Amino acid sequence: MNFSFTRLELPEVILVDVKAFGDARGFFMESYKQSAFDEIILEQFVQDNHSRSAKGVLRGLHFQNPPFAQGKLVRVVRGRILDVAVDIRKGSPNYGKWVSAELSEENRQMLYVPTGFAHGFLTLSDIADVMYKTTAEYAPDCDSGFAWDDPAVGVDWQLEQLEGVSPQLSGKDDVLPPLAEAKNDFVYPEAAS
Repeated sequence: MNFSFTRLELPEVILVDVKAFGDARGFFMESYKQSAFDEIILEQFVQDNHSRSAKGVLRGLHFQNPPFAQGKLVRVVRGRILDVAVDIRKGSPNYGKWVSAELSEENRQMLYVPTGFAHGFLTLSDIADVMYKTTAEYAPDCDSGFAWDDPAVGVDWQLEQLEGVSPQLSGKDDVLPPLAEAKNDFVYPEAAS
């Protein structure tokens, strides 16, 4: 099998290892095959995105509320990032908890961030090209997020890896509220009944 799937400490978030076939010419790999993902990831992907970021750029923490909630499958084709997922489902036993994984062009790993989780990343290399699939198209009216440095969540962004470079945020991300004040319509299934 060309893909292996590992559930992280938050079991809905899945680290995907991809097998590459290489020789002196380079390598070949399948970066996605729906039939391989069908049993693990029940959502279908409908949009591909590509971002390029300089070292120290921090994007997040973002999510999209229902009815256009987005699951994401994130991979790095150039450079290295710290990728983060936070459970934002009200009533979840893991509400506000986070996991992270370092994704790079070398390790070729991907991170699946399901709906009900916020997503963000910090660029650790001089440049990083990040490609990700989403399970819903971008819907500005449903777009939301919360502050990357919310002390109630306490993500360890491993800023020491930036070697003196300060995190760079967009104007939008710089004014995001804490999670407790964010527009968040996600409710853990058991809490909704």
